[in-house]
Amino acid sequence: MTGQNIAIVDDQEMMRESLKETLLRAGYAVRAFASGEAALADLERASADMVITDMKMPSMSGIELLERVLRLAPETPVAVITAHGTVETAVEAMKKGAFDYILKPFSADAIELVVAKALRHRRLKAENEFLRGEMAGARGPAFVGESPAAGRVLEMVRRVAGSTSTVLIRGESGTGKEIVAAMIHAAGPRAGAPFIKVNCAALSAGLLESELFGHEKGAFTGADRARAGRFELADGGTILLDEVSEMDLALQGKLLRVLQEREFERVGSSETRRVDVRIIATSNRNLEKCIEDGSFRRDLFYRLNVVPILVPPLRERRDDIPLLAGHFLAKHAHLAAGALREISHEALGRLAAYDWPGNVRELENIVERAIVLSTGPTIGPEHVAAGLPESLPGAATDPDQSATLPQMEREMILKTLKRLGGHREKTAEALGIAVRTLRDKLKRYKEEGVNIGC
Repeated sequence: MTGQNIAIVDDQEMMRESLKETLLRAGYAVRAFASGEAALADLERASADMVITDMKMPSMSGIELLERVLRLAPETPVAVITAHGTVETAVEAMKKGAFDYILKPFSADAIELVVAKALRHRRLKAENEFLRGEMAGARGPAFVGESPAAGRVLEMVRRVAGSTSTVLIRGESGTGKEIVAAMIHAAGPRAGAPFIKVNCAALSAGLLESELFGHEKGAFTGADRARAGRFELADGGTILLDEVSEMDLALQGKLLRVLQEREFERVGSSETRRVDVRIIATSNRNLEKCIEDGSFRRDLFYRLNVVPILVPPLRERRDDIPLLAGHFLAKHAHLAAGALREISHEALGRLAAYDWPGNVRELENIVERAIVLSTGPTIGPEHVAAGLPESLPGAATDPDQSATLPQMEREMILKTLKRLGGHREKTAEALGIAVRTLRDKLKRYKEEGVNIGC
């Protein structure tokens, strides 16, 4: 990624300027300092992506500067330059945390190689830290379906995956837009590069800007260290802007610039950074109406809507319901108390009769609930009915069942809560309900004398 910032520290002006010129030609932004003290004062104000320092300087040595930089910004790679070339000097620097060392005299190619290696290491480390959390609950991309409507979506995925064009995926909530985006990335030439997701509806405008573009230390209250944004983490790969229609208008303008120029600044910084990313956006809203009411920029819509993909609601591909139900049965079968082999025809009939306002996500939640509630090898209509609203088709309960619907719901909630170690946010997500709804139900259970186990 060109435009990354390198800090050079050397008390000899000729060496300092030579290094600066070499890295400027390579496309990096460079800040040069004659002393460690000056470099540290600047790094307190604005971070650097890498520091290169001479080992031997009159006031503060390269080793001292290395230690101070790593205390200030542990993620910053530091390379030290030494003219002595002794094994002891190099070993000391590496033991203190230096990323690499450079022996004088050196060539421009040698410097560029060390810098490229250090920046690649920094980026991969940041990606791994981010993706470790993302992958903890990740689900593999699989858009399941054999209906003509599903076939049209899969055909579009195949056609656009090999390009770098921006894609706008539209459809109701729960239809699988994020899965389609993941499939496009996985089937394309960037499959081995990062696939970074950001939910534009989940954060305030200020926090979303920091998430997207990163921030410098002190950029706002609580910014105690510099942080790379999602665009930086996605460099060379794909970024998914989920529910992009929820983005604040001011931030839409900044996103438009990234789409046009592939450049941005971190919050609190004036230094321009460039990225090579493929952008995929999703929306469950009518963007044309959003443009009319002034909540979404027309020029941004045209930039995003290069390749449009419409994911149909589940009610428009009912033929896929048995296939999807079987897919989710296999996926969550480990939750069953015993050996679970099939979903009965009666249960599938009730699923097919329902209109699915929550689409595929709602179907998965109901199948998972049915698995938790079932006690035999077959999921029956009484098990799927426990997850369907009573007033809607398919919601009738089996009169032979002794448990009431609220009792079955309570059992399902408590089993899921226990399985997820008492984690309420994960439980609410697995059940397809709001955290507040779950909290209210648990509070009521406690008042009724039920031991909720957490």
